[in-house]
Amino acid sequence: MGYLMGFVLFVFGVPAIMWLFSASFAFSVKRTAVFVAMAVIGLGLSVWSIVHMRNVGKGNPMDAFNHEVAPRTSELMADGPYAICRNPMLLGILMYYLGVVVLLWSVGSALAFAAYALIMSVQVSFEEKRLEKDFGEAYVRYRGKTRRLVPFVW
Repeated sequence: MGYLMGFVLFVFGVPAIMWLFSASFAFSVKRTAVFVAMAVIGLGLSVWSIVHMRNVGKGNPMDAFNHEVAPRTSELMADGPYAICRNPMLLGILMYYLGVVVLLWSVGSALAFAAYALIMSVQVSFEEKRLEKDFGEAYVRYRGKTRRLVPFVW
């Protein structure tokens, strides 16, 4: 049930809010193509991350500002999509939302995207403190060699 709720919230809910903040929408084949490409890549990365976390880490991503919503992973996730960056689910969903911004092509949707990215940046900071507490030196080493969000950049 949690995965269904997450799917509805992240795949439909946030983009709906972005659409509500858009003043208007004008269809564009080029922007639609960019959106589709970013949606496929972004959502694919997010789904891969969730499946990997569930199968390898024996847990799930539902940890909101240090309030455990569901069982956490029992293993430090440092391989598969987590070798790309420390937050591949977030990277994927941000790619998808950036595609929504391109599709809607409005200041309102860009502002909604920026607000979401800022909130998630704060969430990641809380999560990283918890991961260091849970996994100690292993997490510190992983954090030292793997970028937070964007491979090779940040």
